[in-house]
Amino acid sequence: MGVARPTIGDYTGGSIGSPEKVADSSVYLDINQAKYFNFLVDDIDKAQSSGELMQALLAEAAAGLAEARDSFIASMAVDAGFISPSLQIATAEAAKKAVDDAFVWLWNNSVKISEELCITVSPWFYNLLKDKLTDIYTDNRDLIKKGVIGNYNGAIVKLSNNLYSDGTDEYMMIRTKKAIAFAGQISETEAYSPEDLFADAVKGLDTYGAKVVRPKELYVVRAHK
Repeated sequence: MGVARPTIGDYTGGSIGSPEKVADSSVYLDINQAKYFNFLVDDIDKAQSSGELMQALLAEAAAGLAEARDSFIASMAVDAGFISPSLQIATAEAAKKAVDDAFVWLWNNSVKISEELCITVSPWFYNLLKDKLTDIYTDNRDLIKKGVIGNYNGAIVKLSNNLYSDGTDEYMMIRTKKAIAFAGQISETEAYSPEDLFADAVKGLDTYGAKVVRPKELYVVRAHK
């Protein structure tokens, strides 16, 4: 949710008139995605007692759900305020120019220079851009776990294997944190005993939704090698 900007007027010492009704920009976000996992475990009690096996299985399941979320958020790129024409990018200078053009467009659309931006790129694009980064966070494990690998022009740079692709181009996203709204939760994780099997199982359900709510704060570099 957000609000429109109130009108700014010149005060001359007299009446300022009736107060303005400022519209909000509330949107309804549909929770329309549902992903699940469902795997067998020979003996859940034994797996839980050992700890490591169950922890590893659940970690892999969580990683799979996270990748599905990332892919869905990346698909929001098609609703960006601006999508560049298809670009063949083969040099560091070309990658830098594509990102610099995104900054100019965002600034021209009232995104403040002080606004925190995120640049999400594919591995091949990062490999070209990396020498242009202000900082590279290769030794920061906490940031790397979140996909953050550097900083460029004050924006964090994230690496993703889950960017949207139209079959020819991948859609690199340069955006503010407010451009895409996301809501979700793991609805349920539970152990159970399947019928007709001498084994136990664990299943989980993840539900979520996302929507571009500020398209002028989302720029897409549509590119291929």
